Amino acid sequence: MNAYAGKVLHINLSSGQIRTEVLDERTVKLYLGGVGLGVNLLMEYSKLGKDAFDSDNPLIYCTGPLSGTLGPAGNGYAVVSKSPLTGGVCEGQVQSFFGSELKRAGYDAVVIKGKASSLSYLWIDDDQVQIRDAQHLKGVSVKVVEQKICSELDDFSICVSGIGEAGEKLCRVATIVSDKCHMVSRGVGLGAVMGSKNLKVIAVRGTHDVNVANFDSFVQFVKAQYGRVNTLEIGKCPFPVYKRLFELNSFSALATRNWNGSVFDGIKKVSDDYLTDRFVKKTVSCATCGLNCNSVVMVSDGSFKNEVAQLNSDCFLSLNSLCGIDCLDAIVKAASLINNYGMDCVSVGAIVAFAMDLYEHGVITKEQTGGVDLHFGNIDALLDLICKIGKNDGWLGKVLAEGVAKAAEIIGGEAVKYACHVKGLELPGYDLRALKNAALGFSVAFSGDGHLRNGAELLDITGKVDRYKIESSIGNKLVEESQRYNVLDCLILCKLNSEAYTWKDLADYYLFATGFQVTEEELKQVGKRVEILARLFNILEGKGTRDYDDLPYKIKNCPISNEGSEKGMVVTDDELQLGIDYYYAAYGWTADGIPTVDCLKQVGLGHLAYISENAIKTAQTREEN
Repeated sequence: MNAYAGKVLHINLSSGQIRTEVLDERTVKLYLGGVGLGVNLLMEYSKLGKDAFDSDNPLIYCTGPLSGTLGPAGNGYAVVSKSPLTGGVCEGQVQSFFGSELKRAGYDAVVIKGKASSLSYLWIDDDQVQIRDAQHLKGVSVKVVEQKICSELDDFSICVSGIGEAGEKLCRVATIVSDKCHMVSRGVGLGAVMGSKNLKVIAVRGTHDVNVANFDSFVQFVKAQYGRVNTLEIGKCPFPVYKRLFELNSFSALATRNWNGSVFDGIKKVSDDYLTDRFVKKTVSCATCGLNCNSVVMVSDGSFKNEVAQLNSDCFLSLNSLCGIDCLDAIVKAASLINNYGMDCVSVGAIVAFAMDLYEHGVITKEQTGGVDLHFGNIDALLDLICKIGKNDGWLGKVLAEGVAKAAEIIGGEAVKYACHVKGLELPGYDLRALKNAALGFSVAFSGDGHLRNGAELLDITGKVDRYKIESSIGNKLVEESQRYNVLDCLILCKLNSEAYTWKDLADYYLFATGFQVTEEELKQVGKRVEILARLFNILEGKGTRDYDDLPYKIKNCPISNEGSEKGMVVTDDELQLGIDYYYAAYGWTADGIPTVDCLKQVGLGHLAYISENAIKTAQTREEN
């Protein structure tokens, strides 16, 4: 098959067994690759009811059909597993040279099960696969590990993907890092799953060509796409994170001090020019992308002089407004620490904000914090908590390393009211009370992150819908956006430049790469198939029905207090339930959020009808009782 390697690599770390299987053409056409292929493999190789840290829980790496090609922003990889936070599907993608190298080594996917007897790493050198000792890499950041492994194997072209200390310590918000600092986007907990298998990193070297079906048409298409990508606004701003921050602040939609406010005065201290002149050293692209949207920032003087980090908007606002921190030097330091530990920046910021909120309201005491003053805006407290969480150290560090949902259960009392999450996954810093359609999008997202599963916040921010209302038309809009996002994740195309692609563009891109003709409607069916399959997995794990499509207490019960047209706004439960009805109806699901048998048959999932039938019977029995 053109653009595909045609093989799935299976590795059992417990037994040491390594084998390959053929990736057949039918599966490729059903799921394309990336997240779609990963969710399909998760469904196939998972054992029902297993804990995320059980050795039988598979950790699945997947490339996309564009990995290893010239395609812009399509050369990454996806990782899929059962989430240690939500108990359902956990997925994330990253634009990284590792994805291209894995494809060139000859694999479309790697399924990892079992647990090594001691800390180990995988060395994939084309068809030679070894499980090697990694005890000498314990506690080391991925940035340093990459250098060590390349030196050890005497080849600095090798690509590495792995975990830091947080993953080794089973911190539930640990993620996976490659290309030194590129994190698997919101793959929260995947690093902990990797750590639970005693797997430090995967190192890969590939020497095979990746051939496309129609080289001339593919090259012409790629040239045109590079031209379109370069016209996008996000690539023209030297510090694009500031633009999104300012935009949300003007809408009273910038979550501030753990959703105690929705406007942050701290951003008035700085301007775009100030940030660019003082902090931004350069803007960079991800693998094979022409969009320079990553800002490399460095502190030039003061206590944190020479600290360096890459910042995106979600990370920035989680550490900035959410924690009440208005010192940019400290935010760069915090982001650098988080990267070294290998944690998800958004979740860590939300966890620290949650702890600060508990402290200010007397739910936890100074004795429990180990003497740390956890008031909002305290820089020392932010940095101290990051280290405690990353090291899974001390009572508070161990509790917070569980994530806000589990931490609230452990702390007890009123703590649950301060925990802002969906399905167990921490919210990014959007104030959903002022973005009501985004609130609905988050509630129904199978991973808990609507920002990356359907992008509903963009509908609100750009004015494509009335952000003050949840209207009936939102059901179809959310379905269409979720299908589009799923297809982008199957192809592993970055969503930041997704505006450059129409449905026809995506179909042509796939055709020129693979030679497989696909219509726009068939692509939408792929997006729908992936959404439903993920929903079915969550249902099997007891996490996929209407009860789990919910919002945090604060979003539903604590009105916005800032002056302005948004003052007093919440997303009432009546509004939310009505929106959920619209969404379920648009997908053809039952009132309990269960895909019907007819719905499954329409997307080629009829063989899984038993899941829907059992779930519907269970829901009916519950209603009767």
